[in-house]
Amino acid sequence: MKKIGVLTSGGDSPGMNAAIRAVVRKAIFHGLEVYGIYNGYAGLITGNIKKLEIGSVGDIIHRGGTMLYTARCEEFKTLEGQVQGIEQLKKFGIEGLVVIGGDGSYRGAQKLTEHGYPTIGVPGTIDNDIPGTDFTIGFDTALNTVIDAIDKIRDTATSHERTYIIEVMGRDAGDLALWSGLADGAETIIIPEAQYDMGQIVERLERGHKRGKKHSIIIVAEGVGSGVEFAKQIEEATNLETRVTVLGHIQRGGRPTGSDRVLASRLGAKAVELLLEGKAGVTVGIQNNKLVYHDITEILKVPHSIDLEMYKLSQELSI
Repeated sequence: MKKIGVLTSGGDSPGMNAAIRAVVRKAIFHGLEVYGIYNGYAGLITGNIKKLEIGSVGDIIHRGGTMLYTARCEEFKTLEGQVQGIEQLKKFGIEGLVVIGGDGSYRGAQKLTEHGYPTIGVPGTIDNDIPGTDFTIGFDTALNTVIDAIDKIRDTATSHERTYIIEVMGRDAGDLALWSGLADGAETIIIPEAQYDMGQIVERLERGHKRGKKHSIIIVAEGVGSGVEFAKQIEEATNLETRVTVLGHIQRGGRPTGSDRVLASRLGAKAVELLLEGKAGVTVGIQNNKLVYHDITEILKVPHSIDLEMYKLSQELSI
């Protein structure tokens, strides 16, 4: 193998640039040529591909977002789109590919491997919803962004004696909600992976109010529903003054934490090592602080799960 490519796809996450840097420099260290594919699979189809040098990835390890840009591409889900992408890989002589992104990106990588192009998936998403790894690139940074926002909201919640509903991202995964809620002492955490009882939530709020509690924080994962709707239900049931904050895309941006930079560097470099070893159709990850890899087809069959012991603990500590 003499030439490899790297692309980022789907939603951006802090640390993607660190992963790109690791792929490029690890590959060059081993004598490979590296090509950056811009705008994800859409750029692969159109041939938006450029050779990257050592200097191409200088001064990016600390930056959020992705220097290769990213886009969602419905066309690549079709056989015609995949064939067009493969023609571009052939045109540039690219023999292996590193794809950084979430499960949608993994499905594209799976298809390329099926068509004969060795592809390695690197988990880059703030949702932390990729099986086969304890953490995904960007999760730690997003978590700290959420925690910082909740800390600020708690200050004003205390001053105005209000109940605040904070809606966080995560799509159908509750990791951001659970981890931030536990870290910030939220009274209630509502996630897709666990059933909730509105009656119990109301009872907890009223119990706290009776003992003199002046404010409450409720974290809602977007995959469960709208924070605005939850606020309406709570106001109707309790008559407590309620405010809603939807954190939105602020959670995706910002300088990656040290943890995300190190994780991205390790995973990006590991992906290159696997290509050099002749591996294809696998994903890299970290489990118990050890780098691992798994068959991408098997990973895509595994449903996302969450640590329900952590969820139980959050309930016990919010009495």
